[in-house]
Amino acid sequence: MTHGYTTGTGTSPEPAGPYGTPYAGDAGTVPGTSYTVPRQRTTEPAPAPAPEKPGRDRYLDLLRSIALVRVVIYHLFGWAWLSVLFPSMGVMFALAGSLMARSLKRPAWSVIRGRVRRLLPPMWAFAAVVLALLFVGDWSPSKDPDQDGVWGLINLVNYLVPIGAPPYPVDAGVLGPLESTWADETVGPLWYLRAYLWFVIASPLLLWLFRRAPWPTMLAPLGLTAIVGTGLVTIPGELGNAVTDFAVYGGCWVLGFAHHDGMLKQIPRYVTVSCASLVMAFGLWWASGHLGPSGWDLNDIPLADAAWSFGFVVILLQYSPSWRELPGRLANWDKLVTLSNNRAVTIYLWHNMMIMATFPIIDLLYRLPFMQSERATAALDSTYTIWTFALVWPLIGLMILAVGWVEDLGAKRKPRLWPNGSKSERPRASSGAHRG
Repeated sequence: MTHGYTTGTGTSPEPAGPYGTPYAGDAGTVPGTSYTVPRQRTTEPAPAPAPEKPGRDRYLDLLRSIALVRVVIYHLFGWAWLSVLFPSMGVMFALAGSLMARSLKRPAWSVIRGRVRRLLPPMWAFAAVVLALLFVGDWSPSKDPDQDGVWGLINLVNYLVPIGAPPYPVDAGVLGPLESTWADETVGPLWYLRAYLWFVIASPLLLWLFRRAPWPTMLAPLGLTAIVGTGLVTIPGELGNAVTDFAVYGGCWVLGFAHHDGMLKQIPRYVTVSCASLVMAFGLWWASGHLGPSGWDLNDIPLADAAWSFGFVVILLQYSPSWRELPGRLANWDKLVTLSNNRAVTIYLWHNMMIMATFPIIDLLYRLPFMQSERATAALDSTYTIWTFALVWPLIGLMILAVGWVEDLGAKRKPRLWPNGSKSERPRASSGAHRG
């Protein structure tokens, strides 16, 4: 969940001298002599074109913002069809892969170190709150029967570096206004950070393979998903989950490489769209025969998720217009798009906890005097999720103010409370380290 600036490549040429090169008609004859002298130019040489200013690809920024909003809505309402309407995880991994390919023009180790440095501080702030709540609730990883004794303590390292899954109790018990499943709801989405870290570490090798054998590298994750995501080969435990996630979204990550290198633009649009549609159709066909308890939720059907996300991302990137500014009415959303991109990790980490925080707040409405009638109670019951949707965004905003600045520390920037691209923020953004 990283965000990059597109660095300009223009350079200023060496300035011309004060005199131009003489050519026919520029020489004048000095009276009484037989030689000529060059005539001095009366105009200054044309200035060199200014180098292109660094900027962001606002189309990619818009896609990332839509993906984040879709993730929040999915976790709030649980609508399975959202995984078909917009496969957010595949889109986010593709965008990250494109930015990673651009960054790997620099030494690989420095790029990986920079990515990890930007990821870990926000996670540490999140882990500090979660672990404090777990320990206050009298949870001990070494005594948790699901954590296999001392391995529970060792697995705590995943709260520091998400190589695997951090331990937590599935039933954490009621803690104040939080329900007993709060730990599962809060910590469960950390799989995304684990998968992202795996891709970051593997990217130098993946990019090397892609530039030598693009099609096999791009399609190999789909083949791997057909093996490990269908039960043909079963890898037990958390390692199996990690390998499956890597396979499902690996194709999207490599598609980000293809987008950066311009490979998709070299293929006729009708070819890419037709092939992508066939892959997506296969994904839906496979899902129709392997529906899980949530129906058409592709998140529960790895091969269908991989195929649908792959084809969907191909079409999105094939039509990529590379906006420097959001056009038309989309410009009205510019500040929110900028804010969500600058605080993507914070939004993803905290959104589930903020969803749960809305429940006790809305429950206070039942205590109001005018809410004591059955009609008023029924009205609130029927609109409960709408109130939750309306309330969660201000709570996410509060978390951006409270801990979002940690992302700036990880990026070695001056901390900012509300980096939405306003005039007061632009000088800092232009002088700070660019993500990449």
